[in-house]
Amino acid sequence: MDRKTLPTLLAERSANHQQEIALRQKHLGIWNEVTWGEYVKKVNQLSIVLYEYFDFYKGESLAIIGDNRPEWVYTQLAVQSLGGVAVGIYPESLPEQLVFYLNDCQARIVVVENHEQVDKLLEIEEQIPLIEQIIFYNKQGMRNYKHPKLVDFEDLLTDGIALLRERAKFSLEPLPEVFADDPAIIAYSAATSGTPKGVILTHANLIQAAVGLLAIDKVKTKDDYFSFLPFAWVHEQILGIVTPLIEGTVVNFPERPQTVLGDLREIGPHTLLATPRVYQSIMSSFTNRMEASSKFKKTIFRYFKKFGDKVAYAELNQESLRFIDKAMYILGDMVIFSAIRDHLGLARVKRAYVAGAALHSEAFYFYHSIGVNLKQTYGGTEVAGIAFVQRDKEVRAGSSGKALPNTMAKIGEDGAVYIKNTAVTNGSVNGENEQGLDGWISLGDCGHLEDDGHLYILDRIEDIIVNQNGEVIYPRLIESKLKSNSYILEAVCFGQNKPYVTAIINMDWISVGRWADKKKITYTEYAELARHSQVIEFLERQVSLLMNELPAFARVKKFTLLHKPFSVDDGELTRTYKIRRKFIENRYEMLIDGMYTEKENISMGMSENEVLRVVQLNREQEVTL
Repeated sequence: MDRKTLPTLLAERSANHQQEIALRQKHLGIWNEVTWGEYVKKVNQLSIVLYEYFDFYKGESLAIIGDNRPEWVYTQLAVQSLGGVAVGIYPESLPEQLVFYLNDCQARIVVVENHEQVDKLLEIEEQIPLIEQIIFYNKQGMRNYKHPKLVDFEDLLTDGIALLRERAKFSLEPLPEVFADDPAIIAYSAATSGTPKGVILTHANLIQAAVGLLAIDKVKTKDDYFSFLPFAWVHEQILGIVTPLIEGTVVNFPERPQTVLGDLREIGPHTLLATPRVYQSIMSSFTNRMEASSKFKKTIFRYFKKFGDKVAYAELNQESLRFIDKAMYILGDMVIFSAIRDHLGLARVKRAYVAGAALHSEAFYFYHSIGVNLKQTYGGTEVAGIAFVQRDKEVRAGSSGKALPNTMAKIGEDGAVYIKNTAVTNGSVNGENEQGLDGWISLGDCGHLEDDGHLYILDRIEDIIVNQNGEVIYPRLIESKLKSNSYILEAVCFGQNKPYVTAIINMDWISVGRWADKKKITYTEYAELARHSQVIEFLERQVSLLMNELPAFARVKKFTLLHKPFSVDDGELTRTYKIRRKFIENRYEMLIDGMYTEKENISMGMSENEVLRVVQLNREQEVTL
C-alpha cells in the first residue's frame, strides 16, 4: 500500500469489481445503487472537466460543502486524480466561518450541495475573492438563480463524457502524475478552543490509517457501512471513503439528516461510526419508548435485562460467567434482545465505533447487555483518525483501547499522551510542522497507559481543574457521569481556583418532555420547560444521586439548568458536537460567577425566560463536601 493513492485504489477496484455495488443513496424512499464501474466513470468525467474547463492544477485546493452524497465522493476522487487537495467543510458552517475556511485553504472552486449553501456563498461573495466557480449538484430551488459563477454539476458530467471521447481520439497530454506522499485532503480540526487548524494529510497518511484499523478489525467485501457523519471529519473519511476503496465495503448514504435513524434501521449496517451524542440519543430514545410500552413488554425486558447486565459486566471486566446466566441470556436474545437490535438498526452490526470523545461507561454496559459490540476509539485529525481501538472481546469501560499495529504511544512527564505512526501529518495550512521530536505528536490529552497497552484518557490538558485546595479535578469524568443520566444531554463543569465544582446543564428535551407529560406539566417550548420548578427539582434529585458516586471534592455543589440547548450555530459546540469550553466560560461568565455567590436567581438578559435558578444540592450531600 506504500505507493498507492486513493485514485489508484479506485482504478483497481473498479477494474476488478466493475458490476459490484459501491454506493447506495436513498432518494424519495428508494435506495439507488451505484456500481464501481459507474463510480469511476463519474470521477473521470468530472476530473477531465476540472482539468479542461477550469485549469485545475496539481496541488490546488477545491472545497466541498454538503451532506454525505455520492457527488461528494465523485468530487473528492476527481480532485485527487489530478493531484489536487479536497477540502471538506461542514455544511452547517455559518457564513463568517465559510469566509475563514475558504480564504485559509485558498480554494478557487467550491462544490456545494444545494441553494442553501449557494445563498451563504453569495452573501459573502465580496469576502471570498479567490472563489471563481460555485458548482451545485442539487437543482431543487435553483431555477431562478442567475449568476456568472454558478455551474450545474450534472451539466459538467455530461460535458465530461464528450471530453473523454475527444481525449481518447486525439490523445491529449497526460494528466499530472500523483504520488502517495502528495497532499490528498485538508481536514480542519474541531477547534474546541481557538481557530480551526487546517491539517494536511497525504494519500499515504489516509491509507495507512485505514490499513492499521483493518489489521485489527477485518471487514468483508460487500459489508454495509452507514455514512452519515460529515466527510469534513477525518474519521468519516477513513471509514466512508478509504476503507471501501481498499476492501470493497458498500457505503450507504441517508436521504436527509432528519431521516438518519429510520434509514439506519432499513440498512442494518455491519459497521457503524458515531459520536457519543448519537449513541446516547439512541439509548435515551429506547429507554423512553420502553417506559411507554405495555406492562407485558416491560416485564419481559426487565426480566431478561438482568441477565444481559450480567453478561455485559462479565465482558467489560473480563470475568467468568455462570452457565445458567449464559443460557438465560441466549434465551433472552431470542425473545427480546435480537428484536431490540433490529428495531435500532443494529441487528447486523459487527462493530459500532465511538469516536470524537469518550462515551460514558453506563452506555457501554447498556449496549453490550443487548448484544451490540460497541467499541471506544481514540485519535484525531493530526493522526488521520483512529489510532487506538478496543479489541473485540477485550472491551473495557473507560478505556480507549490499544494502539493500532502501526502506532506507538507514550506518556510524557506532564501526563500528556504522545502518539507516533505512519498516519501522522507533516504539517498544516499555516505551515506549522505538527510533529514533535522524532515524529511524536500530542493531541492535547492527558492519560495513562496500562501495562497491557490499554489507554485511559483523563481529560484535555487545558481543561484540568485545580480547586482552591490544590486538588486536581478532571471535569470530563464528572460530565460523563452527569450525561449517563437519560434526562441530561450535556453538562459543563467549572471550579478552577474555586472552593467547589459547579455545572451548567442541558436537559434532554425529549426525555424530560415525556416525564413532564406524565406529570401533566404544560409547556410550549424548551425555555418554559427548563424553568419549571418541578423539572428543576426532578433534575436536582437526579444530579444528587449521581454525585454520590464521586469523591467528595469532585462533586457538583451547585448547577443551573440552561434556558436553551448548547448549539453549533451559537458557537458553543464544534461541528462534531464537542463542547467549546473556553467559549462557554466567556459567554456565561456572569452565570458561572453567580454560582459562587449566595444568589438564588441570575438574570441572563432582558427576557423573563433568561432568569435562571441556581440549584444548590441537598444539605445531606453538602455536609460531605
